Order: sequence, then structure tokens, then C-alpha cells
Amino acid sequence: MNQTDLVIRGRRVVTENAIGPASAHISQGRIVGIAGFEEIPAGGAIVEAGEDSIVMPGLVDTHVHVNEPGRARWEGFETATKAAAAGGITTIVDMPLNSIPATTTLNALKSKLEATRGKLHVDVGFWGGVVPGNTNELANLWNAGVVGFKCFLIHSGVDEFPNVTRSDLHEAMPKLARLGAKLIVHAELPGPIEASCGSFSADNEGSQSYKTFLRSRPREAENEAVESMIRLSLETGCRVHIVHHSSADALAILRQAKTSGARVTAETCPHYLHFAAEDIPNGATEFKCCPPIRERENREQLWEALRDGTIDMIVSDHSPCPPEMKLPEQGDFMKAWGGISSLQLRLPVIWTEAIARGFTINQLAEWLCAAPARLVGLQERKGTISIGRDADIVIWSPMREFRVEPG
Repeated sequence: MNQTDLVIRGRRVVTENAIGPASAHISQGRIVGIAGFEEIPAGGAIVEAGEDSIVMPGLVDTHVHVNEPGRARWEGFETATKAAAAGGITTIVDMPLNSIPATTTLNALKSKLEATRGKLHVDVGFWGGVVPGNTNELANLWNAGVVGFKCFLIHSGVDEFPNVTRSDLHEAMPKLARLGAKLIVHAELPGPIEASCGSFSADNEGSQSYKTFLRSRPREAENEAVESMIRLSLETGCRVHIVHHSSADALAILRQAKTSGARVTAETCPHYLHFAAEDIPNGATEFKCCPPIRERENREQLWEALRDGTIDMIVSDHSPCPPEMKLPEQGDFMKAWGGISSLQLRLPVIWTEAIARGFTINQLAEWLCAAPARLVGLQERKGTISIGRDADIVIWSPMREFRVEPG
């Protein structure tokens, strides 16, 4: 038996199916035993959680834009992983954009790995990208260790990561299926967006109005994209994951697909579960993201989809940028950069909203820890407090209150 060098114990320890008094026994960074609160082996340090503290698996966030190399001024690995650690996140997975180069080739992945040296405060994994013309790179990236692949069905916002067409997907998805790799998808189709934007003038409607921006990204863009990706998954055998899901109208499509055995999962994000379109002031471009934050009723349907398992997990979609890119003086929703930064705040925001709706700590651990770990194939290492897993553990106080003010 391994010599225990650290014990973490508390009265409210979240294990796979329960929460209660327990002690986690750790040796060389791995959990080697789970025992009763009083069962402490000789030797080794002891960390005592507070009487009311929660001892939970370290959070896993599979949707983080770090932007290094190339755009480290937006966010780099040093600050991103510090923010993650401060928020109880012990593993992040970096998106293949907005770095330069984008992670669409093996050489680009090597550049990104080099950029991490000496900067990481938590564990980091990487998504590869699917873009037009890089199908021959997919196996190389997969064999080099990316956890899966991301594509956009609409312009990504950066030219070095172009969106794919249906033809591109018909080429890439069978190959991903053979590799056993997941495809995660920014699921908005350009057609409904172009049609909606063509029906009004932002100049006349007011580009400082959040209603104008919301109208420019209609639910139909998500609904049709989700339906299309489910069909392609069934045709090709490729597993599909819908990222940052926002439209409640598409939940029935997802629910039916899962019931029918389609290999599809979905995530949503703190900003969709906390904010509401009705509360966003004109000119407040810090709230801009794509897909957009929708109405209060839509938000509550997303929570119900988490309750019934239609939505599998909650991740941040942390997407920082320099403040001036939000055009704070102009307040122009149609021109400002879209993206919300919530890496450090994911746990407190979601717990605040979850407890108000009667959800449990164990449900929280499923959405924030276990399900994201499964998505990227790390379930044997991350996501639960159980024997053999990495000793990635967060201790937090569910009753502590604090207020977040803009810097």
C-alpha cells in the first residue's frame, strides 16, 4: 500500500454518490484511500476543512480561450491558470483559437506547448481545430494528445480560424469518427443571422440597444445548427458536443436526439444561467457574447434542461479581451468584441443560482467537475474524489458572501 503523505478531511466531502464526513488519503498527488472522518493513518500532513466547508473535486473547465501565443495581451497562460486556481478550477482545456497560430496543425500545437513553459498553475489540455483544408492534420493532432476538435459553423471572429461548410464536415467527421475523437461545435448557422440582420438597420434601430443585438442573433440560428449537427452525427458516427448552448427552443431537439441514442452532448455557461436580456442596459457591451444572453424565461428553461439531463455540464467559455475592444465609450453592440470572462467566478455564480432553485452540491459537482472530465476523456484522472484519481480538490464555503465589482 502507498504511504499516505497528505490527508484532507471534512464534514461535507463530496464523493461520487454522496456528501458527508470523510477523509481523502493522498500519496504523491493521487488519492489512495477514502475513509471515515476519524480514520487518519500515521504520518503525513492533515488539512482540516472548516465545519461548514465543502470538500469537492477540483473543477474542470473544458471551454477556455487563453489566446497565447500571439494574443497574450488578451490573456496568457500565466494569468489564465492563476484565475482558474483562484476559482477552484484545477484543469482547463484551451480552445484552438484565438491564439496565433490557431491550433489546427501539429506545428501550431507545438508552438502552444512551448508557450506554456513555466507558466502553468493548474493542469491544461488542448482542443484541436477543424477548419477548411486541414483534414490531413487531424490524425497528427489527435496522436499528439489533443482531447478533441472544435469547429465553427459561422465566422469565428478571427480570420485565422475560418468556419467550415457542410462539405468540410462531410470530409472531417468520418475521419474523427474513425479516430474516436469528439467534434465540439459553435452551433450558429449564418443564414438565419443574415436574414434577421437584413430585415432591419442597426443604424435605425440603434446599435447601442441590446434588443438590436439580440435580434441580430436569432434563436433560429442555433436551432437549425443543432438539428444539422445531430443529423451529421447520425450519418457519420462522429460524436458531437454543442458548446455554449443558449436557445431554449432547441432543447426539445437535443432531448429527442438523446432519447433516440444520438451521440450528442451539450453545455451551457454561467452568463446564460445568471443574466437576462431584459436587465442588460443599452451600451453595456461587456455583456456581448455569441450566442447571446437571452430572456429570463429562456434562462429558466436552461436550468430545467440541466435538471433533466438535456444539458450535461456548465463551463465558462472564458473569452477575455483588452477593455478597449468592448468599445465602452461607443457602446456599440454590433461592433464590440463578443466574449465574457468568468473563469474565476464560475463556481460562486453557479452555486448562487443553483441553490436558489433547489439544486444540490452533488448536482453541482456533476456539472462542474465530473461531466466536463468525461467530455475530454479524463474521467479516470479527474472529476471525482475517488481512489486512483488525481488529488485535485477544492475546499470552499457555500455560505460566504462577496460582491464582484468591475476593476
